[in-house]
Amino acid sequence: MPKDFHQHAWDAPMEANCRQIVQLALFEDLSGQQDWTTVALVPKDARASARIVAREPGIVSGLRTAPIIFEVMDAPLEWVPAVKDGDWVESGSILAKMDGSARAILTSERLLLNFLGRLSGIATRTAAFVRAVQGTSAKIYDTRKTTPGWRLLEKYAVRCGGGKNHRSGLYDAILIKDNHLAFLRDDSVTPIDFSMSPVLAIQSAHRFLAALASNSIKSEWMFEIEVDTLSQFEAVLPERPDIILLDNMNDASLRKAVALRDQRAPDTQLEASGGVTLETVGRIASAGVDRISVGAITHSAANMDLSLEWIAQDDCSNNRSKHAV
Repeated sequence: MPKDFHQHAWDAPMEANCRQIVQLALFEDLSGQQDWTTVALVPKDARASARIVAREPGIVSGLRTAPIIFEVMDAPLEWVPAVKDGDWVESGSILAKMDGSARAILTSERLLLNFLGRLSGIATRTAAFVRAVQGTSAKIYDTRKTTPGWRLLEKYAVRCGGGKNHRSGLYDAILIKDNHLAFLRDDSVTPIDFSMSPVLAIQSAHRFLAALASNSIKSEWMFEIEVDTLSQFEAVLPERPDIILLDNMNDASLRKAVALRDQRAPDTQLEASGGVTLETVGRIASAGVDRISVGAITHSAANMDLSLEWIAQDDCSNNRSKHAV
């Protein structure tokens, strides 16, 4: 089983990150004050029930954020999901029901829909790419092209959509990119001549990792290098990094790289990247690469269209379980 990057699940660090974002978002909406429109119109003790409804089909993600939103708001609301994160829903499907303070429901509405809509949109976009490579050996990976502060949540949404997580940040992998090599080619900044080949960069990074061998966490780091020509690829292949990233290569070059890898270093994974779209991803996957990293699944995903609808009191179910207070 080849090594891989950390794959995110909903856990304590995810909840802590979510709580921080909710606190900031709540300050944006209330600035430490009140929802004055709701306070002016809705009695303090008024109770109500509402549901979150999908206005379009897609993959759900973010239902786990709701209890944290209510906790940070100190909102006395019951939250009953009707589906799970990762489920496909059709237009008109009910995602969840909520019951409690009418003021709290109104004040939390936009915050709740923003979180659910954003994360469900990413999950849905990811699922489309995953479907497009079915029948091949390629897996769809995300990138660091995420909304600042939202990376963990957005990577969680990618997982809900069936995708996989690339490195979490600059701290948990070695990834030698073209700009590292471009900088090192400047004779004024390093006494080592990196101008001929990225092989020296790999060897330098290997020595660095060897010096950290006593650190068990760092010894598990993934080692990846980016190349954009077949000559660079052939030069680095004997060094057997965990992954070689094939940047913006055409179909013929991708197939040639796969064939060379299969012959000379079958344990090295190949990752294709660069301007990948739904129209091109299937063709890229058919070249035989193992991974395809796609920035568009996070930076270009449209929010899933959701709405909050009131439930008439005689339609409310008494069979509820309290998820947040």
